[in-house]
Amino acid sequence: MRVLVIGSGAREHALVSALRADPSVTHVVCAPGNAGIAGMVDVHPVKVDDPPAVASLAAQIHADLVVVGPEVPLVAGVADAVRALGVACFGPSAAAAQLEGSKAFAKQVMAEAGVDTALARVCHDLEGVAAALDEFGAPYVVKDDGLAAGKGVVVTSDREEALSHASACFSNGAPSVLIEEYLDGPEVSLFGITDGTVILPLQPAQDFKRAFDADAGPNTGGMGAYSPLPWAPANLVEEITSAVLEPMIDAMRSRGTPFSGLLYAGLALTSRGIRVVEFNARFGDPETQVVLARLKSPLGQLLLASALGTLAELPPLEWHEGAAVTVVIASAGYPESPRTGDAIQGLAAAAEIEGVQILHAGTSLNDRGEVVSAGGRVLSVTAVGDSLAQARQRAYAGVDLIRLAGSHHRRDIAELASQA
Repeated sequence: MRVLVIGSGAREHALVSALRADPSVTHVVCAPGNAGIAGMVDVHPVKVDDPPAVASLAAQIHADLVVVGPEVPLVAGVADAVRALGVACFGPSAAAAQLEGSKAFAKQVMAEAGVDTALARVCHDLEGVAAALDEFGAPYVVKDDGLAAGKGVVVTSDREEALSHASACFSNGAPSVLIEEYLDGPEVSLFGITDGTVILPLQPAQDFKRAFDADAGPNTGGMGAYSPLPWAPANLVEEITSAVLEPMIDAMRSRGTPFSGLLYAGLALTSRGIRVVEFNARFGDPETQVVLARLKSPLGQLLLASALGTLAELPPLEWHEGAAVTVVIASAGYPESPRTGDAIQGLAAAAEIEGVQILHAGTSLNDRGEVVSAGGRVLSVTAVGDSLAQARQRAYAGVDLIRLAGSHHRRDIAELASQA
């Protein structure tokens, strides 16, 4: 099987690595890829949000399966264009990807499916925002209705900051923003692989959204993650699958827009039960890095079965014992104004640590052939171990060998969970 992976982040590096480990996968190509991915497989330049260009590349390289990593190409209709050429594609249609593309749409489908989520108001102007903020009270939760790369949400007790974020969303072209009630309790990410009828849950993970230790600083695309969750209830996956994932898949199918691909549920385990924070229409980053590190079943066969509608024929998923932790190294100025072009040293030494894998995100090669930073989140240092404590120790041992001027990372990823 020849597989084309679309994207350029650490998520795609993790997907490429896992696909290459599947004996049924004979060839992997990535577009556009990054410096780390280019060291493993062939890469091609492509505009990921240009459906005809992606479909043309899939045909050109004779792909048997296209795996779309990021959300932007999915919302743009890349999966539709690929399928129109008769090529199997892992990822939802543009219509189904609106579960991520519009938070207001997701709320509507959740209401139809009977899925519990935060109360919300959809606001089209600052006057409506102000009224909704006063209705819900602090802490205030303000969300851009559209795609914002994980950075469109502000949670604050400062009413002026909440209003300012809403104003910025409108200024950036958002037709609406959501004001939500604040949800207490720990957050959990659970991925479900689906063919539109059957949905297979993967193992849960927890990510760390804030830029700095102790959940300080602005929201980011994610600064680290770990799996499994030793503190989670034993039946958590079964409960989320039956109360959230399956009803959403059934509702999307009933609407005539079946959802095929990866349904990502971001959830809060509140004092009143499980509540959905958000849905994404693709693998999450950085949770993918730790979930795939633990997956024992062949990834290519799993994604192909999703694309072909044959998930019911697969054997139960198998998982490696132990745990995985990933720590994100971010460039100077991230998330507000990331600096790029800085040389990165120590990658080879870090990769030699037992259980450690260096997954590239925002990297490229300069004219001298050096790996340099090319984005906000630069690397995911991912480690597996017999326990969370061992995986965490290995991940940070790898982080400490990598040198990138001005970079920053959190030191508390999985810290509390590893002590449980």
